[in-house]
Amino acid sequence: MTAGRGMQLSRERLLEAYRSMRTIRDFEERVHEEFEAGNLPGFVHLYAGEEASAVGVCSHLDDGDRICSTHRGHGHSIAKGCDVEGMWKELHGSSEGLCGGKGGSMHVADLSKGMMGANGIVGGGPPLALGAAMAAKTLKTGKVAVTFTGDGGSNQGTTFESMNFASVFRLPVLFVFENNGYAEATSSSWSVACGDIVNRAPAFGMPGTQVDGFDFFSVHDAAGEAVERARSGGGPTLIEVRFGRFYGHHEGDNQSYRAAGEVDALRRDRDCLKIFRRRVTEAGLLDDAGLDAVDADVAGLMDRCVEAARAAPRPTPDQLTADVYVSY
Repeated sequence: MTAGRGMQLSRERLLEAYRSMRTIRDFEERVHEEFEAGNLPGFVHLYAGEEASAVGVCSHLDDGDRICSTHRGHGHSIAKGCDVEGMWKELHGSSEGLCGGKGGSMHVADLSKGMMGANGIVGGGPPLALGAAMAAKTLKTGKVAVTFTGDGGSNQGTTFESMNFASVFRLPVLFVFENNGYAEATSSSWSVACGDIVNRAPAFGMPGTQVDGFDFFSVHDAAGEAVERARSGGGPTLIEVRFGRFYGHHEGDNQSYRAAGEVDALRRDRDCLKIFRRRVTEAGLLDDAGLDAVDADVAGLMDRCVEAARAAPRPTPDQLTADVYVSY
């Protein structure tokens, strides 16, 4: 086993990374259950199976660094430090949610944590991250911006324009393309003309790397180098994260476009939590007892959060209309 910087993390940092991934996984599995039971309004897009990407990147960031997400934003929000109970209340449409119940699943945000928002617009995140990166460079804050974009969003003109602008001005921004194989139901092997998204990096004058998104340490090491480069004035980086999602594009997707047994094989052989556990226990960095304790703690957290969200108040009419229209 090659020991990168990820494998040199302290026991506390490794447990923190595992807790974050486990929290995302349990959050998404419970969202799946709550949605099926009819307890959640609107659409939801689950991040289960992709946890190593969000946590591997965000473990290098603090509250002053900014991230932009996609419609599949729960994992990024949790990895960036957003309050889990507040997120549950947001998904339930409560006035106590992170966005007062108005953002819901696809627009959850918390600027105090540097989470600029999930985004229902495909390719909508890169221009926002660009603005945050320009502000960081202009104000000399030493902060960075990260935009998480799917393989579908990687083909958008807004994304190309943002990559070009970022390189021209050497902005401290990471373009993280989470390639789960499908833009909704369209295979990325067909829709990306250059084969791999990472092949676009040279055209925009920036370094690029492709990583195994099932392996936290692979993502962590690549992101660490890119963040250091950005903070030191080296400009943008493209990171293509290759993995697969455990659920459909959205809840209710029958996934008829996927091969028989594909998801079962992912869960059995390519689960990033199982891979993380195996690597750290085999290396003697953590033990099963410690990881099991995290599992139990997170399960209890989810129970408390779901119960609180179900009982949380809904917005009043005055709260619903506040912040919606501008008065001139």
